[in-house]
Amino acid sequence: MSLEELIRDCKKGNRKAQEQLYRKYSRILFGICLKYSRNKTEAEDNLHDSFMVIFEKIGQFKSKGSFEGWIKRITVNTVLQKYRKEEYMSVVSENTEEETEVDMIYADLSLDVLLGYIQELPNKYRLTFTMYVLDGYTHKEIGEILGTSVGTSKSNLARARTILKEKIETTKNKAIIGLLIFFIFEVCT
Repeated sequence: MSLEELIRDCKKGNRKAQEQLYRKYSRILFGICLKYSRNKTEAEDNLHDSFMVIFEKIGQFKSKGSFEGWIKRITVNTVLQKYRKEEYMSVVSENTEEETEVDMIYADLSLDVLLGYIQELPNKYRLTFTMYVLDGYTHKEIGEILGTSVGTSKSNLARARTILKEKIETTKNKAIIGLLIFFIFEVCT
């Protein structure tokens, strides 16, 4: 079945077509949900909510532009809307610190570990970091989407980077200490 036929059948409320659409795009959309969520369980909930919105609004898709782009946008907006309701998205101070870059010596960190650190960030930092660094939004766009100022977006990004750098450095220090203990134990035995 072609994508056009699948969309047409979904617009008619055909459950089998909806299931096929889910199977076709759930992995892609789950990846997006995972980037914006605090953990895998929350990402699964966000994926479910996103598909509910997609099926509810599929009649609004006019076959102009990419369908995949349309459902990705719905997914991001669905997740962001959830966090907007949950917590006020701005910080008290809009003073922007100098951007903290994570040194390349930490590039050997696994993607799973890095994603875990991102997911542990407070909502306002995680969403800003993900939108700016991973999805390429500008601070102006982030401010408009999250209902904050450009300064707040920059401040949230700087704070997110600082927190991530601290977590990475802590992990590296623990790894070095672990290696030292291992070598000391080997030498002594």
